[in-house]
Amino acid sequence: MPPVFSHGDLRLYLLNLLDEGPRHGYDLMQALSDRTGGTYTPSAGTVYPRLAKLEEEGLVTKSVDGRKTVYEITDAGRAEVASRSGDLEGIEAGLADSVRLIADGVRAGVREAMKSLQADLAAASASAPAASRPAAGAGNDVRSSSREQVRRADMLLAEFRAEVRTDLRSHVAKGGELAASVIDDLASALDDAAVAVRRATQR
Repeated sequence: MPPVFSHGDLRLYLLNLLDEGPRHGYDLMQALSDRTGGTYTPSAGTVYPRLAKLEEEGLVTKSVDGRKTVYEITDAGRAEVASRSGDLEGIEAGLADSVRLIADGVRAGVREAMKSLQADLAAASASAPAASRPAAGAGNDVRSSSREQVRRADMLLAEFRAEVRTDLRSHVAKGGELAASVIDDLASALDDAAVAVRRATQR
């Protein structure tokens, strides 16, 4: 994936964030992470030197509020933000592309997980006819084996639910966009899996 910010873009975007209101350094780093859907989490070594440069240029000022250093944009900084609105639109478009890439990754992950589940179900369905004809006296063994498979299915479904739920919540918590199509794909894949289970168990 190419860098989220091209040369000079981070400087301008920091100014843009400060144009929204005063912020301390950590708040700026968190805002950058949120705005990029977690694709870019800058270090203090990246942000603070740029803030110091902006201060030298008279574009921001800083003040101490307790244990925090708060940065605030100056009139000169606001003038630069206003004069480079076109550049900012380009940066925002690039950030939106980064977020879409994350959404695509989530969608692809859901599809791959469901393909794997469907393959397991198909394999189980293929072996079902032979397993459904137990030898005489083997009824208890078949029931015991079937109960074990139910427990295994419960475990697989719980793991799948926990993994997908964690991925989706983490993505949204980082400020990422979650398109309705992602959940539509998930619902469709789950429906297909349910149909496969019914076919396998109704033979």
